[in-house]
Amino acid sequence: MSKPKGFEKPTGFRDYTPHVVSKLRTIERNVLECMERWGYRQIITPTIEYYDTVGVASSTSDRKLFKLLNSRGTTLVLRSDLTAPIARVVSSMLKDEQLPLRLSYHANVFRSIEEEAGREAEFFQTGVELVGDDSPEADAEVVALAIASLQAAGVSSFKIAMGHMGFLNGLLEEVIPGQTAEQEQLKEGLLGRDYVGYRQSIEALNLEPKLKEQLEAILRLRGGKEVCTHAAELSSSAEATQSIAHLCAVFEVLEAYGVSEHVLIDLTMIGDFSYYTGMTFEGYAAELGSPVCSGGRYDNLLQQFGRSLPATGFALKTNRIIDGVHGIIIEEKKPILIQYSPKRRAEALTEAARLRSMGQNVVTLLLSKDGAEGNAVSGGATTVQAEQVITYGSEEGGR
Repeated sequence: MSKPKGFEKPTGFRDYTPHVVSKLRTIERNVLECMERWGYRQIITPTIEYYDTVGVASSTSDRKLFKLLNSRGTTLVLRSDLTAPIARVVSSMLKDEQLPLRLSYHANVFRSIEEEAGREAEFFQTGVELVGDDSPEADAEVVALAIASLQAAGVSSFKIAMGHMGFLNGLLEEVIPGQTAEQEQLKEGLLGRDYVGYRQSIEALNLEPKLKEQLEAILRLRGGKEVCTHAAELSSSAEATQSIAHLCAVFEVLEAYGVSEHVLIDLTMIGDFSYYTGMTFEGYAAELGSPVCSGGRYDNLLQQFGRSLPATGFALKTNRIIDGVHGIIIEEKKPILIQYSPKRRAEALTEAARLRSMGQNVVTLLLSKDGAEGNAVSGGATTVQAEQVITYGSEEGGR
């Protein structure tokens, strides 16, 4: 293997130039302030966690975890999401706080990838967790807050696709009871949006026409509130019936929030079916074909840390918003330039300090002996893009 060149970095990692950082920080600030107005308090967890706790509990598949060993030989992981670390904190340091808990975060996460173009191994997420409330009101709150957060991030045109794991589980158990492997295969098709493969899996089951139609009908269950009625007619399973009733109640709350125009019910949208237990959703911006946010209910996670509590939440995929959505335009603020001769250095730097204390951006520059712009390191000419130039020249020349 050849030695990397001095300017190279590992595949999947990136450098953030000043302009991109300005956009990232603006989105981070706007979204966290939005979440704070909804009562969510910010939390920070370690970059590194134990594999046997947070790593195992994470929704990220084992092969995508960055693993490392500490000096004692214990396996650690770089955090691959924030939900599992927050579940650990809720089950320990926050166990005596009143429920429900509303927590927000912004952090970088790490996922090992194959060397594919456009795939990032480190990226940023901004999100919330609402812990201790299993009601439709709680699910609707996180969806409504996801909508408000996308708007705060500058995403003006988007749709939220909302589904429910329980409906699919109930339908599959009704049609092909006990056939776990076949159920998983059908879920994989829906999760990957491989509807051709989903239909092929149905054909391979050799079902009678009525049952086959039940499974194929789920592909048509997308739209507004009317989907609730069609779904209720499709399955008589108790789990499916309860799930669709819950989803419809969530939609009614979103109508009360006044944001239902952004939401469509899509019962093929199941999220990570090994992780989510109820309502799931994804948000799609008009400029992008991949989700810019995702979330849902995960009621089984906290019990892995010794505390059984319902929970729901979402995360914005901040990097996709930075790179693919043009809603927030960052205008670089030009600084004031104070240039000075050696004899008037103290006077100039005092003025620079005064202006900075007033919130101004100030760059200082030492003039060369002949009065031309230069710098103290090389003495070469330099150009500063400035909003205003203040010169402290020779004693004779004045300011």
